[in-house]
Amino acid sequence: MSRVAIVTGGTRGIGEAVSIGLKKAGYKVAANYAGNDDRAKAFAEKHGIAVFKWDVADYDACMKGVAEVVAKFGPVDIVVNNAGITRDSTLKKQSRAQWDEVLDTNLGGCFNMCKAVWDGMLDRGFGRIVNIGSINGQAGQYGQVNYAAAKSGIHGFTKALAQEGAPKGITVNAIAPGYIDTDMVAAVPPNVLEKIVAKIPVGRLGKAEEIARGVLFLVADEGGFVTGSTMSINGGQHMY
Repeated sequence: MSRVAIVTGGTRGIGEAVSIGLKKAGYKVAANYAGNDDRAKAFAEKHGIAVFKWDVADYDACMKGVAEVVAKFGPVDIVVNNAGITRDSTLKKQSRAQWDEVLDTNLGGCFNMCKAVWDGMLDRGFGRIVNIGSINGQAGQYGQVNYAAAKSGIHGFTKALAQEGAPKGITVNAIAPGYIDTDMVAAVPPNVLEKIVAKIPVGRLGKAEEIARGVLFLVADEGGFVTGSTMSINGGQHMY
């Protein structure tokens, strides 16, 4: 029986590539999205992947959404916490609402989704969770105190939860992408993006499919000895 995977933010950018990669590898995939109905519909029709709409920042919506996936496909074995937003500004100009929105979605969404599947994974003695962090959660970034804090929190969350899951056959890992050629990065002003690329040793932006390759490695049944780790996929931009 194919394992069931949920990918949050799974119809666009990195999430889209992860959803497609998992389907090609034989998993039953549920792609979550929050807002863009037209994009989600087009994605579902093109790739034959079921889409489910809920806001990962909403705890109750996550519980209900996961229950819908279970009703359609069966118990959830894999969660890829990819959903994320930006509300960039310097601290001087940043509002509390901008802070809360980013923390609630990017970090709170990881908590909500893990809570929704955790008991089932414990009962079955198997689970694979991959949380998508960021190079900017590792190194920081000007104008992103909210985003950097949320993504840095993901890395700590991953290490702590991995310790809880390890004796029960559940692995919890993170991937910290560098700058990937997605809609989010495309919104960066060209003059700024040029400076960013100049700092990447391989000399280019990453591809979403390259992040998906990392996810596939971590969620495999054979990946049970890798947990609490952060895989940095950033073209060498940040090494430590």
